Amino acid sequence: MRITQLAAQLYTVRDHTKTASDLAATLRKVRAIGYPAVQLSGTAPAPPEDVAKMLADNGLTCCSTHESSQSLLDETKAIAQYLAKLGCTSTACSNPGRVRLDTRDDVKALAARLNAAGKVLRDVGITFSYHNHATEFRRFNGRLMLDILYQETDPRCLHAELDTYWVQYGGGDSEHWCRALKGRLLALHLKDYKMTPEHRPTFAEIGQGNLDWPGIIAAADDSGCQWYIVEQDHCDGDPFDSLRISFEYLRDNLCS
Repeated sequence: MRITQLAAQLYTVRDHTKTASDLAATLRKVRAIGYPAVQLSGTAPAPPEDVAKMLADNGLTCCSTHESSQSLLDETKAIAQYLAKLGCTSTACSNPGRVRLDTRDDVKALAARLNAAGKVLRDVGITFSYHNHATEFRRFNGRLMLDILYQETDPRCLHAELDTYWVQYGGGDSEHWCRALKGRLLALHLKDYKMTPEHRPTFAEIGQGNLDWPGIIAAADDSGCQWYIVEQDHCDGDPFDSLRISFEYLRDNLCS
């Protein structure tokens, strides 16, 4: 992993991106921490051309975006047009939303829709990924939902944006999944996992929890991961401090 592959997921600082001016200020802060790239999610609606200029003004790359499943599956061409104006060539389905996932057939139906959307995006030069949570670790006739989604889709049409916290929460192993998705692992969402005094799992800055980061990063590197995206769904304090703590840990311990 190189420092040029690090990105900050702006969902972490979503409370500071509610207006265009707030977004511009946030991008300045993120760049000042040292991140060379961001993933757009949870930000104020703004013309993509304006956001592209904000990014350029701060020397930031938009490595990807998160879009709703409804938009990606039902308005795929509109998403492609938005990304073209933004100057971004990658997006991810952040959550299957209201899609029924009660049976194996439901999962296969979602896979077919993801594959179709991915083909539309691939044909115009956009890489499409799926972002997991814990629900994908349910089993249907002995098969994990995450296995079904990737086995039922074309590797050229659907890549992976693996989330380390939610893999752990779901009972999986991030190092295993990084290796299992070799060739499809476009991005890794870096989230640490710790236990509270009340014996409940929660989010933590990278290096402040219990995940085996050297092993995970090595497996992701071996699988061809392109982006390492720091995200913290909930922070105990200032989310910019959380992004800084995670960045400094990665920079000082794991970046080559």
